[in-house]
Amino acid sequence: MRLIVFTDLDGSLLDHNSYSYDAAKPALDLLRNRDVPLILASSKTAAEIAPLRAELGFVHCPAIVENGAGLLPAHMSLNASSGEVSEYQRIRAALKQLPSGLQGLFVGFGDWSDREIATQTGLDLKKVILASKRFYSEPGLWRGDDGQRQEFETWLEKKGIKARQGGRYYTLSFGATKADQMRNIIDDLGWRDRPVLTIALGDAPNDIEMLEAADRAVIIKNPHGPTLPALSGEEAYPDHIIRTQKSGPQGWNEAIQKLFGQIYSNDAHRQTQNPKSQGD
Repeated sequence: MRLIVFTDLDGSLLDHNSYSYDAAKPALDLLRNRDVPLILASSKTAAEIAPLRAELGFVHCPAIVENGAGLLPAHMSLNASSGEVSEYQRIRAALKQLPSGLQGLFVGFGDWSDREIATQTGLDLKKVILASKRFYSEPGLWRGDDGQRQEFETWLEKKGIKARQGGRYYTLSFGATKADQMRNIIDDLGWRDRPVLTIALGDAPNDIEMLEAADRAVIIKNPHGPTLPALSGEEAYPDHIIRTQKSGPQGWNEAIQKLFGQIYSNDAHRQTQNPKSQGD
């Protein structure tokens, strides 16, 4: 059986505060040793994800960027076509056209200086430059109430813009999701020789569609936000959707090792029961 892993970054593979993945290194080694593709799926930009992907040792895998609004192909350091840049500019232009009662309630990266972004994110200024190279989406913070937020989202939808809450930011884009890109990547792999099993890990509302689209889903404990509601099928198939007791990379590491133990144990059992399958 072929496996493919899709993972959120902040609050999942990366620690919410330090952005470290050290606690997940044993599970990352397991993926590399078994040649299992790891697809990073984040609200981060292509410029941010490209060096991280290389550092992790998965440059041969595509990555889902800016909350699913775009895709960073395998082996590519940065995708910066003029069309992609115009999407970001269209979002910023739409924000300037908001009705007066909604003006200023959403504050995004485009409203902050580099130092303000550094203060908001905890990133150093070098990484802030990468985070600001946005092609598809605009993350930010919401400062209004729930009623104003509904009005804001309704107004944006008329412009074709969707808003999704992540683990850290409220992000605007033209509607593609992590789950959309997940399906595209699986189709592009063209695996036909063996069954494909997908694993997805995430901690925030903007991960729900990706988690529900996977064969196995891992909800990483998020002490910095509300607990995710029960996913579709969670009660009926509790073994297919698990929730970690630990947060961030600690929970990520334990979940991957647990799932791999189950999956490869079951696969070995099937091979023993049907030796002919080894040569199929």
